[in-house]
Formats: sequence, structure tokens, C-alpha cells
Amino acid sequence: MNYIQKLSGVLVLGTALTVPAMAQTVIAPSGSTAGTYMDYMKTVYDRGTGSELLQIPLATFDKEFELTPMAAESWEQSEDGLTWTFHLRDGLVWSDGEPLTAEDYVFALERAATTGYDFAWYWDFAGGIDGWQEVTEGEADASALGLNAVDDHTIEVTTTAPKPYFPAVTSLWYPVPKHMVDEYGDDWALNVDTIVSSGPFEIESWEKSNNSVVFTKSDTYTGPWEPQVERLELDPTLAAPEVGFPAFLAGDADFSFLNTGQVPVAQAQFPDGIRENAVFATSYISYDLDSEPFNDPDVRRAFYYAVDRDELTSTVLKDIAIPAGSILPPGYPGYNQDIAAQAIFDPEQARQYLADAGYPDGEGFPDIEIWYRDEGGYNGAIIPAMAQYLQAEFEEVLGITMNIRSLPGPEWMDGLRNKTNNIFIAPYEYDYLDPSNFYGIFYDGGRHGYFVSDYDELVAQADSESDWDTRLELYAEAEQIMIDEGLIVPLVHPITLAVLSGELSGEATEPNELGFTPLDRLAHYFYTHVTK
Repeated sequence: MNYIQKLSGVLVLGTALTVPAMAQTVIAPSGSTAGTYMDYMKTVYDRGTGSELLQIPLATFDKEFELTPMAAESWEQSEDGLTWTFHLRDGLVWSDGEPLTAEDYVFALERAATTGYDFAWYWDFAGGIDGWQEVTEGEADASALGLNAVDDHTIEVTTTAPKPYFPAVTSLWYPVPKHMVDEYGDDWALNVDTIVSSGPFEIESWEKSNNSVVFTKSDTYTGPWEPQVERLELDPTLAAPEVGFPAFLAGDADFSFLNTGQVPVAQAQFPDGIRENAVFATSYISYDLDSEPFNDPDVRRAFYYAVDRDELTSTVLKDIAIPAGSILPPGYPGYNQDIAAQAIFDPEQARQYLADAGYPDGEGFPDIEIWYRDEGGYNGAIIPAMAQYLQAEFEEVLGITMNIRSLPGPEWMDGLRNKTNNIFIAPYEYDYLDPSNFYGIFYDGGRHGYFVSDYDELVAQADSESDWDTRLELYAEAEQIMIDEGLIVPLVHPITLAVLSGELSGEATEPNELGFTPLDRLAHYFYTHVTK
């Protein structure tokens, strides 16, 4: 789940808040500087900023991380666990007055499965929709999908195996207006004049040159979580703290991320406005497992033990990250401290693995170039500095030369998917609250093109297992394979620091095991707390 998805909630949840006057404008940074279609179901990695604000998912997560009905007011699972039935609430409409129906949701996934959707893996692994793989690979047409609009208010989904968490997956299932696609094709989501919404906001303007967007409160939305602001301006130029915080100080922004150096100033001037967010996200190193030198597990293991995560997060990333030993962040469902504890800094072990691979003290090791994605938000504060630290660390500990390259998001993702480079810094933030979300990105190809049969078998078993404890045991075994084979190098879990305008406020609740409250999770602050 990304910043904009979470930002949306701050602006829509009406059940827990009251707003004295519905006339305010909120100016906030956006995390994207590139985007094509304003349609999450057309492209995820290259979508227009804030596209999620325009549409209503079947379900979503509230500020306590509880799954909450949205377009679907209820659902049930069949006795054999393979069929889910969702019942849409009455009165949902598109902003042009057309009824929002079950067909719009089914059409969204049928179109995604047959048009090269760049998030297709999610619906294959996480969703497990029957027929999905056959359709996406061109072996069957859309009618083979386990999707059915029984009537205007009822959706049936058939999965290949029991998916006890499937309703959580639907937090990223947005409708697509079939009537607009029939008339305009995919171009419906390119122009403000033809973009229709089903969610709490409508789009007023969209500057594609820099992807700045203005949204206004929808006059036709009848779903839950009513908008709490009249107008939202998302500006990507504010994403970097170096720009966003000065704008905040000048009164030109209502929210700004903070880098480490800005924290003392913000704490002194705005003690009640500081928010600390323990993000359910992980930054890690991934590889092309098929190309040299990273086709050798010993090389990958050398990198795993060559990172001093404690030093990294106590110096370079002070206050904005904590050490990562697992793909799962602390506090996330399924987090296993025994797994995380294995990610220790052991330079002797690292050098021994590299020697075992045929590169004693780095001799003969090819020069490499690590790629990372150029972006704003918390990743913009963390990843460039971390890349420079890793560059020095690998030279000192392993005796190797690693260059650094920053790429725009689409180019970075293209390089990852098509393996045009062999080593990446990869950030990932949760999409839905279940361990399968993180383990799924490495399953059967997934995000990284990894095909590790032992890992895939364990994750598949865990995915369909209904007993929670058994699932966790299987996932722990799967992650142990990741460690043993050096499939990733977990680096850090981000902690975002931000400052909020006095116009934005909310009530704190009990802290989680990390000591951060749901209010202090910036994402869910913005998802649930915008008042005057």
C-alpha cells in the first residue's frame, strides 16, 4: 500500500470525525513524479498520482488495521473455501450518474487479465483467481476467469485454492467504468473531461508534466467514509523534505516529510505537529539470480553478512529507519523474531563466503552497479543515503567496487522485471495485511523473477492453509530458505517523520508493540484523521 492510498483515508473517513466547516483546502506532497493513466486497474507502477482517491474498492483497512466493507457491504465464503460472494451496497453511482454495478468490478479484472496489466502477479498469487494464469498467458479468454457478476449487486469469485484472506486482497480491487471504456477505450483515463469517479473525490485538474493533481469533494458519492475536506492539492515538488519543509514553514503546505537534519527544527517549532510512522515496509537488496556473479549463493550470502544494519540506522539513517532482519516488518502479522535475528553483521563470515565463491578479498569480482528508484517520500530520504553507505561498506568489507545508479520509477521497474541489471535496492510496502503479501512478491516469478521450487512449495501450502499457527510455521520455513539461499538482503524498515499543520488533528490510540500508535503511523493518520 502506498502513500496516496493511505493519504486518501485521512480525507474520506467520516465515521470517527467531525469537521466544523467543509471549506478547507489541504496541500500535501505526492510520492510520484511520473504517471500515465489515472486508472489503478490499467497500470499500478505508472499510474497517475492519486488515482485511488477516485474509485471505491470492495473493502479497505481502517485506522486499527481492521478490514472494513466499502463498496461491498458483506461477503461470505463457501464451505469448500473456493468461492467468495460479495454483496454491493445500494445506491453507488459513477460521478456522471451511471449506476456502479458488479459488472464494473468484474470487467476491471477481465480487462486487467487480458491487456498486460503490470500488477497481474497480485491477482494470480494473492488472489488466486481461477483461470487467471491461463488467461494472462494467452491460453484462454476472459470467460475462463473465476469471476461472475451474478446480478448488479452480487459478485462471485472462484479461487484455485482456499484463500482465507481473500477479502483483504480486495482492498486493491477498484471498479472500471465499462460504459466509458466502451465509448473511449483506455483513453477515458487520460483526460480530466472523461475521467469519472466512484469514490469520495473527483478530479479537477492534472498537470501531466509533473503529475500534480487537484481533487475536489464528490457530489455523487454515497459510500462510507465521506470526504472531510473540500479540496486536495497533491504536489510532487513537495515530496522531498528539502523542498517540502521550507514550503511548510512558509505556510504553502499542510504536511511535509522531514529528513534527519530537519527534525530538531520541527520539534522545536511544532512540538504538537510531529508524527512518527512505523511503516509496514522493507527495503532490501534483490538480484538477477540467473546472471553472474549473483547466480552463486555464496556471493549472495556474502552480501547478507556484510551489512552493519545497526550502524546504518544509528548514523546515516538516524530517526528515519530501523534495522531489518526479515522481509516482514516488526508488528506485521507473522513477524518472526528468530528469523530476523539471523541478519547479523559478520565481516569474517562475509569474506569467507566471497572467498568460497572464488573471489578472495574481492579479487576478480566484477564491478557492479546497484540500481535504485528515484522517488520522493520516505524512500527519497532513505535510499540514496543508504546506497552510498552500502557502496563504502562493500568496498571496506568485501573489497569490491559497486557503483550507484538512480532511475525514474518506470525505468527501474522495467529493469527489475526484464533483468537488465543484476542487483537492485528494492523497497516494498504492504498492500494488504497478511504475510502472503510479502512472501508473494518472491513466489513463482512474482516481482523479481525468482523461481525457487522449495520456497514456492512452502508458500503455496501456507497460502491455502486455514490454521493460522500452521501458516506461520510454513512461512517461517520459506523465509529460512530465503536466508539460506541468500535470495535477498533485508536492509531497513522505514520510519517516517513528518510535520502536520495545526489544521490537521486527531486522537491518538494505544501504541503497538513498536511503541507507535496508529495515529503516529503517518499513513493511517492520513487515512483516518483530518479535522479542523
